[in-house]
Amino acid sequence: MATTRIGLDRLPPAARTAVEEHTGSLLTVEETAEGFNSEIAARVTSATGTWHIKGLRTEHPRAWTQRREAAVAPFLTGLAPALRWRVEVAGWDLLGFEALTGHHADYAPGSPDLPEVAALLRRLGKTPCPGIELRHAEQRLEHYAAHPDDLRYFAGPHLLHTDLNHTNALVDGHAPPGDRARLVDWAWATRGAAWLDAGYWVIWLIAAGHAPASAERRAAEIPSWHTAPAEGITAFATANHNLWAEISADATDPWALRLATAAATWHAHRRTG
Repeated sequence: MATTRIGLDRLPPAARTAVEEHTGSLLTVEETAEGFNSEIAARVTSATGTWHIKGLRTEHPRAWTQRREAAVAPFLTGLAPALRWRVEVAGWDLLGFEALTGHHADYAPGSPDLPEVAALLRRLGKTPCPGIELRHAEQRLEHYAAHPDDLRYFAGPHLLHTDLNHTNALVDGHAPPGDRARLVDWAWATRGAAWLDAGYWVIWLIAAGHAPASAERRAAEIPSWHTAPAEGITAFATANHNLWAEISADATDPWALRLATAAATWHAHRRTG
């Protein structure tokens, strides 16, 4: 469920003042619509720089997502925007990230962004999982696996993003090839089997128009994909089919229905392929 978004101008004065202690007086504020976890999401500019601000009230039920992003940020060099500052005041937790340039990745078949996202996931696969509190993939999927024994396929010691929404992948066409993509929104960072992010990408690729076999060929560009047993991939497709069927049951958002269809398509492909 999406979190209700409010404008930066509705922050308590003390919180706004604390932000400007890091930024200086704000010249422009551009509210952003993407993302589902934050009450505050804005790109702000002052005389000294530009930042992307994310924020939640400290008593919000999803306040843990803000803490998770702050905890994992120092370990994401070359993968995500840098966290420049954090403000906790007047009942608000606000994160100031490096403002990236670029566009949301295009996942459609033939898109030039696909190799860049694949390169990004390869870099993520080489990144050590930090010793911070993270949920485990098998915990997150335990209610959706067809059989309890399937959860063993999802367990592992690797750092995962798990939300491969195309709006979370930013591509800067002016950066060197192979290093143009970054992942934002690490609220659902997880510890698990190394190949799972490639699996999550498969679902988003199918939703963008790829046939399941084509999406899996893209996933195969990620070395960790080849560590996954076929039955593990099938178990993962089944669990995500069940997950998205539950999410979409009461959903009216087109994206949720599209993802449920994509997950069902992949599930059917794995069962018959």
